[in-house]
Amino acid sequence: MSDAHLFAVGVVLAWLAGIRVYLTVFGVGLAGFFGWLDLPQALEVTASPWVLGVSGVLAVAEFFADKIPGVDSGWDLAHTLLRIPAGAFLAAATLSPDGDLATGALVGGAGLALTSHALKAGSRALLNTSPEPVTNWTASVSEDVAALGGLALVFTYPWVALGLLLAIALAVALALGWAWRKLFRRRSRTTPL
Repeated sequence: MSDAHLFAVGVVLAWLAGIRVYLTVFGVGLAGFFGWLDLPQALEVTASPWVLGVSGVLAVAEFFADKIPGVDSGWDLAHTLLRIPAGAFLAAATLSPDGDLATGALVGGAGLALTSHALKAGSRALLNTSPEPVTNWTASVSEDVAALGGLALVFTYPWVALGLLLAIALAVALALGWAWRKLFRRRSRTTPL
């Protein structure tokens, strides 16, 4: 892959780590383990049987934890400290031909993971205000599908994956901003002065 393709892959992996960190690490490791993808030197650790086993078990745990309203927000809060460094590592490791992680790539990856994590956690906090579980399940399954689809797409068509990621991120950010404004406008009208 060219450096430009690796850049696109690094951006998408950092973004996906902010949403589904264990699934992202597991997917990268699995692709490397089976030889579907030539991993850069710094990412080869993800193909270790230990990393695959732990990330696979935690991906399953995250799958179920993310379907329960309230538990999903607690899970997101607890994983804020993990998703951001994992996104930083994935981005920097993807861009590192010799295994040395560049500071700029680490900072960029951390920023991308933080942004996607904030959008995910913010939308979940908003969805948890609804008393019915359908929206929560729909959001969680959508995130699962997006993470799996993003992984599959980024390894085959990195620029398409990056373009879709940008379009979806913009749409989610705009929808989330609109929903938050509506919610707080409604609350300010019902709150007595």
